Formats: sequence, structure tokens, C-alpha cells
Amino acid sequence: MAELSKGTTPPDGGDFQWILSVDGSSNQQGSEAGIILEGLNGLLIKKALKFAFKASNKQAEYEALEAGMLLAKEMGAQSLLVKRDSLLVTEQVTAEYQAKDPQMASYLKYVMLLKEAFPAFELIHVPREQNARADLLAKLARSGKGGR
Repeated sequence: MAELSKGTTPPDGGDFQWILSVDGSSNQQGSEAGIILEGLNGLLIKKALKFAFKASNKQAEYEALEAGMLLAKEMGAQSLLVKRDSLLVTEQVTAEYQAKDPQMASYLKYVMLLKEAFPAFELIHVPREQNARADLLAKLARSGKGGR
């Protein structure tokens, strides 16, 4: 994949690489996600989601990833770079770890299906401090002040 700055298009006429940052979390108050999608010409979409169901932290991480991928697909992204701070989910999607729990395997199967919508797809693990904006949006959803 070629490295591109915002507002440029690849030299081969391919699609611009969209960047998706996601974070999900769960606690006694509920489950939430923060999603940031960066697109062509400086487009920036931020979403703070509060889930209406009880979920574990890993389930919330998968829900955040799925919601972000669906948003990118809806926006017409063809090349997607996903950044997230959940090492376990990242390594399950990149096939470095297996999802042994049946529920996690189900989440993984759906993510792999969504992944097919993107001719170019890369998922990388980043340290928590490099995913602070998505984490902040998840916390905003928890406070009830975020968008849905």
C-alpha cells in the first residue's frame, strides 16, 4: 500500500486509503464504542455509540470494529487501515490467535465477512495512547453526552 497524505489520490488511480480508529469498552454502566473514520479531503466522522445490550469488554471491542467497518463500507471506502488498541481482537482478525470461545468466533466470522468488502484492508494494533481519540468517544458515550 502506498502512503498518502490527506487530499491526495493514489498514482495508480486506485482508491484513497481511509483510516478507521475504534475502541470499545464495557463496565457496570454498560457498553460503548468510539469510532473515528478519516477519509478523502479531510473528511472526519466521529461516532460515540452506547449499546442497548450487556456485553463483555471483548464483545464491545468487536462491536466497535464491526460498526466502524460498516460505516466505512457505507461511505464507499475501498482501502481501509484500521487502528485499534485491543491486541487480542487484532491478533484474532489477523489469524495470529484463534477465537476459541464460540461467541468470539461468531464475531470474528462476521468481521472476516465484512473485510471482504474492502479490496485493500489492514488492521494494526496501536498503543492505547495512540488511540486516545476513539477511547475518549467511547467514554463520551458512557456519559450520555455522545451521539448515537
